[in-house]
Amino acid sequence: MDALTNAHTRETSLSPRAGVTPGTIPQAPRGKEVSIDYAPPATKSWHVLRVSYNRIALARRLIDPAAATVYAPTTETERTIRGKKCRVTVPLLPNIIFVYATPAYIRGLLDDKSNTILTYYYNHFARTPEGRNPPLIVPDPAMREFIRVTSVPSPHVQIVPPHRCHYKSGDTVRITAGDFKGVTGRVARVQGQQRVVVEVNGLCLVATAYIPSNFLEKVERETEK
Repeated sequence: MDALTNAHTRETSLSPRAGVTPGTIPQAPRGKEVSIDYAPPATKSWHVLRVSYNRIALARRLIDPAAATVYAPTTETERTIRGKKCRVTVPLLPNIIFVYATPAYIRGLLDDKSNTILTYYYNHFARTPEGRNPPLIVPDPAMREFIRVTSVPSPHVQIVPPHRCHYKSGDTVRITAGDFKGVTGRVARVQGQQRVVVEVNGLCLVATAYIPSNFLEKVERETEK
């Protein structure tokens, strides 16, 4: 199975875009790099956690970098500050973080009395034998594609509501050139443009910027494990 996390810790700036190199996703301070070339331990999974009041920076400080990896995608947007337009980096999913850790670590983190902002994000499309919605865990293949898309520093990467995503076919494609090279997803028309859409089942759809047809190749759909 492909790599999603790097084993070593690296201090970075507050911007998760800083120091991006092909195949790696830098993290905020005290975090780790995320790499698509590292084979993760089988006991760890990508857990989706809800963060109250958009306090992602505080949530990061609650998580032990020796035990877990945090990924919180960002996007760039234009805002007017003191009368001047400027680009700022903001969370792509303001109340969500992804934590790569063991289930035991996540349970301990959420049960800790010092935690007042983190809770499970539940999968509302599945049920346990007891009839409850289980905590959402993202399979490695889906998380790999999500990281690939959201690590590109483009203001055109966006979360897409299902009703605004018009798939052109059921084919799975891979992008072969450009900033999004390597991303695998489905071709869709979003805001009048051809894009590739990656789905994190139970959470969201995320679209690339415009992708020309000659940058696409059809591939077999990868089975999630």
